[in-house]
Amino acid sequence: MEVNLNIPKMVSPAYYPLFTSKARYLAYKGSRGSGKSVAADFKVIIDIITKPYVNWLVVRQYFGTHKDSTFAGIKSAAYDMGVGDLFKFTTSPLEITYKPTGQKVFFRGMDDPLKITSIRATTGNLCRVFYEEAYELKSLDAFQTVEESIRGKLDDPNGFYQSILMFNPWSDKHWLKSEFFDEETKRKNSRSFTTTYKDNDHLDDEYIASLEEMRIRNPNRARVAVDGEWGIAEGLVFEGLFEQQDFTMESIATFPKSVGLDFGFKHDPTAGEFFAIDQDKRIVYIYDEFYKQGMLTEQIAESLKTHGSIGKKIIADSAEQRLIQELSMHAVGNIMPAHKGRDSVEQGVQMMQSYRFVVHPRVKGLWEELNTYVYDRDKEGNWLNKPQDLNNHAIDALRYGMEPYAFMKNNQYMSRSDRAEMIKNLGI
Repeated sequence: MEVNLNIPKMVSPAYYPLFTSKARYLAYKGSRGSGKSVAADFKVIIDIITKPYVNWLVVRQYFGTHKDSTFAGIKSAAYDMGVGDLFKFTTSPLEITYKPTGQKVFFRGMDDPLKITSIRATTGNLCRVFYEEAYELKSLDAFQTVEESIRGKLDDPNGFYQSILMFNPWSDKHWLKSEFFDEETKRKNSRSFTTTYKDNDHLDDEYIASLEEMRIRNPNRARVAVDGEWGIAEGLVFEGLFEQQDFTMESIATFPKSVGLDFGFKHDPTAGEFFAIDQDKRIVYIYDEFYKQGMLTEQIAESLKTHGSIGKKIIADSAEQRLIQELSMHAVGNIMPAHKGRDSVEQGVQMMQSYRFVVHPRVKGLWEELNTYVYDRDKEGNWLNKPQDLNNHAIDALRYGMEPYAFMKNNQYMSRSDRAEMIKNLGI
């Protein structure tokens, strides 16, 4: 079978180094819509076909996130290239096999490192690693453990080892910056790149316009999501209070569950945050969400139902009483308005700071907001004890949902002074 590998047609010139460089490390940080993951998917297939010694290890922090992301993306890339029939795609075990030679693509998660270090290729060598969403990787030590397991003499005298890393750079404190982007400390034989939506010719005008608008409406978020630059972690409202974890629903089965809902439309997303709360340990587990612009009432109602709101208390943005009534008419039960008033935002945020937040990997909108939600400054640049009213739709939704667990007594919202006293007693 003759395969036409037209790389210039498949990817932007920004990604040509994936196919021409023999550098040990290729690190790409980029914005939304930059096409970096798609380019990596093509790279996996092309290296398998053109280099008989190559086997791939594809790594994410959580194994359970592979099936609908990296596995699906690489499979799609193979069929887009017209070579899908040359590969066998299996979900148990999760792997891809190149049928002519037996070369493989293995998928693993950093949440089970022993399964990474024990992989052995039966044909060729395990000499390529693709770290997708590398920002999620929790430690440099874990990354180094994987890298040290990829070693040995290659079957091809011209062969080489290579690891590629793709990620959105939410914080400039992450170890990826010093390891691959800072000139003084970056690894030898590594190359680093920053790509944006401008490196992707396949985006429609509406999507591009929404990214451009973000620069005006949410500059902190746009720094990462539009320009692909490092996020600034200074002044984070919930610094040190949130983490990402691939927990199961069984592990939170005994905790009460609620839904917080913040309304948006054209420019701002409607955010629905689904969470369980462990009051004894003061941990909030956010297990699901919807986060989308342009949602009509009927679509919000349907999303609430399909994401599992039935039987759960829903606390919604009280500025939209009409929408709350309309949702009730769409058979969305148990919905009540959030409390608003003087100091309600600041007190709500302070209440939230007495908890820790565990965010499931599927919850993308809230995760991004937690990484970019910062305190405001005055005209002299001094920090204020008040968060910026930006990039906080999922956070507002979660705050609404948590209010009954902290600010209600005998089914009534506490007065402002009672809330202040409660927060004082928490030591916030």
